[in-house]
Amino acid sequence: MARSLYITSAEGHTGKSTVALGVVEALLRAVGRVGVFRPIARSTEERDYVLELLLDRITVPLDYDEAIGVTYDDVHTDADAALSEIVSRFRAVEAKCDTVVIIGSDYTDVGSPTELGYNARIAANLGAPVLLVLGGRIGQGLGERLGQAAPRTPEDLRQLTDIAMAELRDEHASLLAVIANRADPDNLEATIAAVSAAVSSASVTSAPVISGSFEGRRDVPVWAIPEDPFLVAPSIRSVMEATDGTLLAGDEALLAREALGVVVAAMSMNNVLPRLIEGAVVVVPGDRTEVLLAVLMANASGTFPSISGILLNGGFDLPEPIEQLISGLRSTLPIIKTDLGTYDTVVRITHARGRLAADSQRKYDTALALFERNVDAEALLARLDVSPRDVVTPLMFEYDLLERARAANKHIVLPEGEDDRILRAAATLLARGVARLTILGEPFEVRARAVELGLDISAADVLSPFDDVLRMRFATEYAKLRAHKGITLDQASDTVTDASYFGTMMVHLGLADGMVSGAAHTTAHTIRPAFEIIKTRPEVSVVSSVFLMALADRVLVYGDCAVIPDPTSEQLADIAISSSETAAQFGIEPRVAMLSYSTGESGTGADVDKVRSATALVRERAPELPVDGPIQYDAAADAAVGAAKLPGSVVAGRATVFIFPDLNTGNNTYKAVQRSAGAVAIGPVLQGLRKPINDLSRGALVDDIVNTVAITAIQAELS
Repeated sequence: MARSLYITSAEGHTGKSTVALGVVEALLRAVGRVGVFRPIARSTEERDYVLELLLDRITVPLDYDEAIGVTYDDVHTDADAALSEIVSRFRAVEAKCDTVVIIGSDYTDVGSPTELGYNARIAANLGAPVLLVLGGRIGQGLGERLGQAAPRTPEDLRQLTDIAMAELRDEHASLLAVIANRADPDNLEATIAAVSAAVSSASVTSAPVISGSFEGRRDVPVWAIPEDPFLVAPSIRSVMEATDGTLLAGDEALLAREALGVVVAAMSMNNVLPRLIEGAVVVVPGDRTEVLLAVLMANASGTFPSISGILLNGGFDLPEPIEQLISGLRSTLPIIKTDLGTYDTVVRITHARGRLAADSQRKYDTALALFERNVDAEALLARLDVSPRDVVTPLMFEYDLLERARAANKHIVLPEGEDDRILRAAATLLARGVARLTILGEPFEVRARAVELGLDISAADVLSPFDDVLRMRFATEYAKLRAHKGITLDQASDTVTDASYFGTMMVHLGLADGMVSGAAHTTAHTIRPAFEIIKTRPEVSVVSSVFLMALADRVLVYGDCAVIPDPTSEQLADIAISSSETAAQFGIEPRVAMLSYSTGESGTGADVDKVRSATALVRERAPELPVDGPIQYDAAADAAVGAAKLPGSVVAGRATVFIFPDLNTGNNTYKAVQRSAGAVAIGPVLQGLRKPINDLSRGALVDDIVNTVAITAIQAELS
């Protein structure tokens, strides 16, 4: 039976979704099949964005409707019948999962003191211990930054805990842990102490810990997550929807940027400009076109704060000359039109709510970072007593990569600072603390674009490849390295301003531990400088690559799929040994299959003989390495086929490292498996270099870049 937990709160707007996301991500690291369930939804017509977010993350294929119990209307009509339906629908979800995260109601419809009691009653009937979330602030949205809310004191939270504990006790719900969310950052320790004291004095059953016994209530853990203004800020898209607005001009993608404040610009431009603040949405009366143009110019100038958007209120149409002028400015800043008056516009904005990760990757990263830094996930899972994982899912593998990279604390250079994907990945890496970063590009342009995208890369170094001091240092070193090719200092000075060469020189001279490039450049452009400058390890004759293929329940290694078109038998042996070392670096026990179109001694021909010779070389050079070949893919991957075609082999049917005879076969196979089997292909990971340089596909997604940086950091730690 699945072991589940019930996340609920004593009131609305506690940021429960942040906690739910953190818990789901923690469980995904530990168990194979994680599900989510919403006992009470607002209605069948209105989609629950939190549930949709979590359904996208879990490993069990659940339909949206399947993950919902009943609606608020059902509870109002007959609470007992609704509870019975909730239990029935939950059991159906539970049967498919190892563990289920249950997200309690949002206090948006019932909103009475009995709502926590009803949530506690549901938790008790589902047999799920409660993770209680307490709200550290009063208020919501931009109203908090306009003085309409204040942090709760530790004493306030202690009293709230007393009330919540009574509700849980009355409904016989067991308590797993307590999290004070959005707590005052200056009073975290005092908050934890006050809530812990209230929990200790309450007569409420504690959830069983890993031993299966019941611990005293004093052992219930309490954590506090500090308030982060950015996390609760609404996006410009949310502001547009709240004011019934339409986008007049600007980049639609920038509607995802957060509004960190509001400025009402119903005055002359001389008085408006000093009042502009970073990340604000500026409300401009639609007939004050001179103020509109002044705000646009201030945003573009670089000497004023960067705003998130402009809202033209009053329903006025812009004169044609003004529209023409705005078009010529080529500004990407969103300009939104609403028919509302100034007062109604501001009221609507201040009540707009930020939606976790439905609006932006930055919110998602911020939420996870806050949870990871402030909640002991291992202790939480130990109390929950989840079953240990017996498979390795793609999410588990990716999480392990990030954890190992975070522990390595390496410095990685990203040469393609002009690419938005690189900036988005950098923001994620920095928020999660995965690596220290240097981004190459003109500092003002790179940072301005990041701000425009609503990304925080302030912790990264941004460096121009035309930096005079480093350019001369790198040119001198490069000229020395390539003197045998007749490279002069002047030629070297030009060469090292290329971002790939500049980044590679940083790695060579120890200014960075590794480099990741290729999102906007060819593989040859990325790795040619590495061949010239970094060079191969002494025991390796060629640089090759592997893809880490994360299937539904395991991770395999495919090589070489990106570098060497038609390797010789000696090169194939090198690739096999390097690939087995890479597999071991990432926790994959290497069992090497040297692939061909025949198995064992059944085939003849030059291609088979090449693989047979390579297999013999591997056995000679690495006698401890389990290897077999020539072998067909099905015999290597399927136990029954392997036993029939190559009986007695330690590799057949159990291979983890697949070595392809040529690039044509390898590249097509990895793409076929990626597309047909839904595998996550991580790579290419270059191997054989003295220091780690890794290439990206030009179609790389942000997640691909994040994973590749993590891999590079791990390689740097082990090199």
